[in-house]
Amino acid sequence: MVSSLLRFPGDVFADFDELHRQLDRVLGTRNASSSIRAVQRGSFPAVNIGVTPEAVEIFAFAPGIDPSKLDVTVDKGLLTISGERSGYAAEAGAKVNVYASERSDGAFRRVVSLPEDANPDRVNATYRNGILRIQVQKREASRPRRIEVKDAR
Repeated sequence: MVSSLLRFPGDVFADFDELHRQLDRVLGTRNASSSIRAVQRGSFPAVNIGVTPEAVEIFAFAPGIDPSKLDVTVDKGLLTISGERSGYAAEAGAKVNVYASERSDGAFRRVVSLPEDANPDRVNATYRNGILRIQVQKREASRPRRIEVKDAR
């Protein structure tokens, strides 16, 4: 209500802003991230990506996954995490009524673009306590190194 008091007749930018808000309401994109690296909310597994001077580190949060059903590949600068998450299995003979199911099951796949200095030949992946940790070492040529300054006298 207050915003309508501040609008001037013929305010084109306010009209576009209102149209944008209405589209967000209709399409349900109000809470979506505007980051170019962001993915749709609810993508599985959720990942955190960071770099150290020696490596690119990817943490994928995938609780309840059998490590033998995880597949990590690197091809043409893309790291792919794929696998399958099994659904809830009720005990034999138990009658279960499901009222809400927020945990998806089935096949999943996430693709992460690696920086140019990542070495696809030196990748290490470990799974512990529901967290898949992937370290992609950087190429030796791209790592920072100290140059000794010699006295020219």
